Amino acid sequence: MAGGYFITGTSTDVGKTFVTTLLLTAFRASGVAAVGYKPVACGSRADAAALRDACEGEVTLDEVNPLAYRVPAAPMAAAMIENVPVDWEAMVAGARVLGARFPMVLAEGVGGWKVPCTADKTMADLAVELGWPVIVVVDNRLGALNHTLLTLESIASHGLSCAGLILNQPEEERDAASISNTAVLSQLVEAPILAEIMHDQDEIELPGELRF
Repeated sequence: MAGGYFITGTSTDVGKTFVTTLLLTAFRASGVAAVGYKPVACGSRADAAALRDACEGEVTLDEVNPLAYRVPAAPMAAAMIENVPVDWEAMVAGARVLGARFPMVLAEGVGGWKVPCTADKTMADLAVELGWPVIVVVDNRLGALNHTLLTLESIASHGLSCAGLILNQPEEERDAASISNTAVLSQLVEAPILAEIMHDQDEIELPGELRF
């Protein structure tokens, strides 16, 4: 496959889709035909649609998102409730098909790093199958340090490298934690801080570490 990154978050609703669309736009502005990939969506396909739209019409919604559930829950739970097993091979194959067509694929996980997809597979296992470096989107608020360190520890234990962290500021108001998290993490972890996104920021410069 071509190049790619697996984008995870320190939890759910941390801004993974928002960050991924900004990165897609930045890659494309630099001349790289990057596309987004959402292997499974639960509750809504709005995130997948946002990734599709950021790809300027080069991919369909089903290509971006091959597996979708109506129930807003972890894939394993949604599959149990809807009585529709998770098609693991379809999730892997979808990324490989896009990787054969485009030079860069940004695969966005669902929820956090270890969200269960089946009784024996998590989103982390999908990242392992794809083998791409991992970008961690950090919810820049109180508690982010613990969640980030645990996520990085698990990424390393799965034999994958972390390409870097992107801190996303979800609220307009800032507190001591959101102001200091970047400085603290830069001293605690080896992974680079790729960007710190402020509230309502609508673009990002492609980090030098990700230049293709």
